[in-house]
Amino acid sequence: MNTDRRPAPQETPVPDVRGPRDAAGPLGQGAVAALVARDIPHGAFVNLGIGRPTSVADHLAADSGVVLHTENGMLNMGPAARGDAVDPDLTNAGKVPVTELPGAAYFHHADSFAMMRGGHLDICVLGAFQVSAAGDLANWHTGAPDAIPAVGGAMDLAIGAKQVFVMMTLFTRSGAPKLVPRCTYPLTGQGCADRVYTDHAVFDITPEGVVVRETFGTGIDELAGRLDLPLLSPGG
Repeated sequence: MNTDRRPAPQETPVPDVRGPRDAAGPLGQGAVAALVARDIPHGAFVNLGIGRPTSVADHLAADSGVVLHTENGMLNMGPAARGDAVDPDLTNAGKVPVTELPGAAYFHHADSFAMMRGGHLDICVLGAFQVSAAGDLANWHTGAPDAIPAVGGAMDLAIGAKQVFVMMTLFTRSGAPKLVPRCTYPLTGQGCADRVYTDHAVFDITPEGVVVRETFGTGIDELAGRLDLPLLSPGG
């Protein structure tokens, strides 16, 4: 992993955001999104990828100072729009209706990608099909003959953002791990993922290996067995 260009992720204490349904087990999507939101530093410029990551916007505190960027040409995007707040002309890159915050700005699609490629984003939050122990990211194609590839701006974000947070379930519906020793799907980027937020645990991808920051209903030893890769505890 290219550690020279990336500062260490924020070492924010993990808050207890579990509800009654997931207090003793895997987290729901809302709880995972809340963890991501609370680890984003005050005033950061952030892009939220299509799918699960968009829900992070709903968990950012009003005084967070975080400026959300969307690749279809908007800065200072607000939470998802609902009810009378829905404007069909105001959507994020995933075509989900969103709100705008005071000071929001709009610009050409090419300018938005220039921001992404130029290193102007502090963090991007992306979904994934697989993440490797080395931080390789696969999130645009499963390689299946009938799958529809969806590159979007993920490659630009994975390379251009100063930090890449991944938000995904730890296992597929069939129980196969998505945090793997080596990706078997086509790569979006190499060595680009810094932290992985899942329903079972939060992981840091470091030069020393995969570090488990926190688990939810599953111990580190059990996770290591299910993932078939070595896991490190915080501090070694």
